[in-house]
Order: sequence, then C-alpha cells, then structure tokens
Amino acid sequence: MASRKPSAPNRSFKVADQIQRDLTELIARELKDPRVGMVTVQSVEVTPDYAHAKVYFSVLVGDPKECEEALNQAAGFLRNGLFKRLHIHTVPTLHFLFDRTTEKAADMNALIARAVSSRAKDD
Repeated sequence: MASRKPSAPNRSFKVADQIQRDLTELIARELKDPRVGMVTVQSVEVTPDYAHAKVYFSVLVGDPKECEEALNQAAGFLRNGLFKRLHIHTVPTLHFLFDRTTEKAADMNALIARAVSSRAKDD
C-alpha cells in the first residue's frame, strides 16, 4: 500500500497567495468590464478542499457594488485564466467580496481625530 505524502500545512496559504497575485494581474490585463475600476485584491481565503475561494478586494475608483457584481460575473473567465497559470489539480470557484476594512479604518481615524480635537478644546 502506497503511503500518501502529507500535504504541507502552508500549502493552502501558498495557493491563496498565488491566486491573489495571478488574479491581480488577470483583472488588470484581461478584464475589460468598465464597471471594474482600479481594483486591489486584498486577500484570498481558500477552502481546505480547494473547491471555493473568497476573494476580498477594494476599489480605488468606481462603485464597489457594481464592481463586485462585475467581478462575480467574470469569475468563470478569471478562473479559466487561473487554470492556465496554476499548477494545481483543482482551481477553486471564485467568490468576490468587497473588503470594507479600509473604509472602516478611515472612519475610525476620523473618530479618533474628532475625539482628540474635542479633548484639546476642553483643555
């Protein structure tokens, strides 16, 4: 009986990282949808079976909702592009989600700035 080589625990992180890099390039070079503005792929989470990947992105210019819709419509096209680049048995189905982290950070910074300025006025 042949023993299976245990898969490295980092493998899914490496795959997610490679997907992130390849998608960044594919979106910038291959995607022609006008609803997709300047997109930054923030992170990729791959399920343990590599069947699905959540792709978190932010947008510098454009409507995030429209962009999310366009990216999800282009998911099959982008997945096809990944097939040609990745050397793995299963390329996951892509699910694009707008990442609100930057938005939340900007709101938090504004709150802190307001608190600091109101404290300065009180002193």
